[in-house]
Amino acid sequence: MVKRASLARILPFAIYMAFIFIADMLDRLGWNAEQLRWLYGVKIAAVALALLYFWRDYVELRQSKLNWRLITASVLVGGVVMVLWVSLDAGWMSTGEGAGFDPRNGGRIDWILVAMRWCGAALVVPVMEELFWRSFLMRWISRPDFLTLRPADVKSVGFVVAVLLFGVEHTLWLAGIVAGVVYSVLYMRTQNLWTAIIAHATTNGVLGIWVVASGQWNYW
Repeated sequence: MVKRASLARILPFAIYMAFIFIADMLDRLGWNAEQLRWLYGVKIAAVALALLYFWRDYVELRQSKLNWRLITASVLVGGVVMVLWVSLDAGWMSTGEGAGFDPRNGGRIDWILVAMRWCGAALVVPVMEELFWRSFLMRWISRPDFLTLRPADVKSVGFVVAVLLFGVEHTLWLAGIVAGVVYSVLYMRTQNLWTAIIAHATTNGVLGIWVVASGQWNYW
């Protein structure tokens, strides 16, 4: 049971990372950025299908209840993280210039590409990443039988390792670490993974709106 529980949380994340590797290989083989943009849609669809396949295994989502207080707090937290994300962008706070996602064709925005990117970042990625980083990895490091561990009882090593790895997964590593700390504390305090997902979705959703409005495509 634990093995399937682990797979259900690892596989969607592994699929997401595999597509990043595939995109890098195709780039090396000569595919241009405009061609590779559509691969994002395939990636998100594959991750979404994996999440749907394992949905019955996500007991932390099916058994958790939300109220307006939790939802409001999560949205506010996610908004604060978004502001911090675009502020913590000094040279030493990143691992380089991110390629980003530019949805323009001939200088004009392709709104289908915008919708695809926004829905993936705001609706699919938060569920996938919070299931992996917070619900699985952070707890699994503390106890291999992670489903029996309350979020509030996560040990320091599990918290630190998961936060650091979440941070370095992103080009803006410091912003990633800060976001990881905030989402993790929110999950541990509320004992409800939905709060971390909502906060994460708010960060990504508002960030997407800001990126389109400002044209700062490298943040995408």
